[in-house]
Amino acid sequence: MRPVAVNPASLPTPRGYSHGTLAGNTLHLGGQTALDADMKIVPGGIVEQFRQAFSNVLTTLREAGGKPEDLVSITIYLTDIPDYQANGKEIGKVWRELAGPVYPAMAGIGCTALWQPEALIEILGVAVIPEDRLVTPIQK
Repeated sequence: MRPVAVNPASLPTPRGYSHGTLAGNTLHLGGQTALDADMKIVPGGIVEQFRQAFSNVLTTLREAGGKPEDLVSITIYLTDIPDYQANGKEIGKVWRELAGPVYPAMAGIGCTALWQPEALIEILGVAVIPEDRLVTPIQK
């Protein structure tokens, strides 16, 4: 089976990448920063950027029929690890609000910069979606 791009219409139109790639029932979720529908990084700091970036990941997951409990791995790239740690309780509340008490394998990785200079966080992941919920997008 050939990989299929998953690009929700509600997310910014990708150029040169896909928001997700479905291979069988495994969805590889492309890195999401805190871009809003206007292609701008949301203001307000790490908690607000986490909310937007993780929401973007979940939007792609849902487009393929997935749910947060289908996530098997999340990698978070951070430009300021101490800031993320200092806001960990609030970020945890946002996680539970958006995904419930689901915690897949995770890694947090510090980096010096992300694609958009104002981005503080980028989140990517992998999900395995049960066949009975899997939605394969129609390719254009």
